[in-house]
This record gives sequence, C-alpha cells and structure tokens, in this order.
Amino acid sequence: MKVLGIMGSPRVGGNSDILLDEALAGAKVAGAEVEKIILDKKKISGCKDCKKCNKMGVCAIKDDMVEIQKKILEAYAIIHSVPVYFWSMTSQMKAYLDRWCVFFDEEWRWQKVYYPKMRGKRIGLITVCGDPDVHTADPIVHSFKSTAEMTKMNWLGTIMTSASDKGDIAENETAKKQAWELGRKAATP
Repeated sequence: MKVLGIMGSPRVGGNSDILLDEALAGAKVAGAEVEKIILDKKKISGCKDCKKCNKMGVCAIKDDMVEIQKKILEAYAIIHSVPVYFWSMTSQMKAYLDRWCVFFDEEWRWQKVYYPKMRGKRIGLITVCGDPDVHTADPIVHSFKSTAEMTKMNWLGTIMTSASDKGDIAENETAKKQAWELGRKAATP
C-alpha cells in the first residue's frame, strides 16, 4: 500500500515539512510505501471552472497536477501538511485542492471511472501556525474535513500545532509523535 504525503508549504525543511516527514516515517514503519510531493516545486495552475472535467473526468489544464492526480488515485492514504498563511492554507495547497474537481461530475459525485479508487480512501491533515491558538487553522481543517465527509473518504484526523521560526517544531516531541501516529494510522488497515 502507498501513503502519499502532500507538502503545501513553500519552506522546505520547515515545520510543516518536518511533521510530514514524521508522518511518512510512521507510515513506513507500518509497512507502507511512501512518497512526498512538494507542491511548491510543481507547476499547478488554479482551477478555471471551465467544467470540462465534470463531463469527461479529465482536466483541461495540462500541468503537473495531471501526474499528481494519478498518484492520488494510486494511494491508499493521503496526508496533507500545510502552514497557515493569512488565516487560510497556502496558495500552493489551495490550487492543488481546487483541482480535485477533476474527480467529480457536475452533481459533485465521484466520476464513475474514479469512484472505485477514491471510495474509502484515507485522508489526514497536519497544520502549523505561528499563532499560539492552533484553532487559527480551523478554516483549513474545515476545507479538508468537509471534502472527506462529502466524498465518504475516511477522515484520519488532524494534527494542529504552533511553531514560528523554521525548524522550531523539531523540539516539539508531542507534535512529532502525533504526526508519526497519524502516518502509522494511515497505513494500518
């Protein structure tokens, strides 16, 4: 089984990246094959709302998201990690999530071709914010949790934590352990 990690921070080696690595380590120990995608290193355009994908299940935009969509379909579970930017997710993560439209028809049901691979897929989230109040990330959690609930994917939960400077989270043993457990849970049938 494969656990896919989606890193939504442009800061490689930062707090979101460190926690995603912990989660993927937990998944690997549980026997999963793991892969990490750093969205900032990919070319992903925003959704144009052209609705072509709703009819055909194929996005009209030809960029790196086409390959990422294939990896999503192949994955047993997906763990997303993203910092809070201006009380929301980063632009990289937002463009990625908006492009999930390709998986749905005009009635917001799974495309028939994708349904067998997406039904029951596991999805989890890690958020990091500079604010000591971790609930500053609630809008991000709402986006991902609502997506999971609407589509009947298995919601693995959220790790919400605070850290300001790059790498600060490396000292937070609780957050690292929670991320590792999220990864283990993602890979455990």
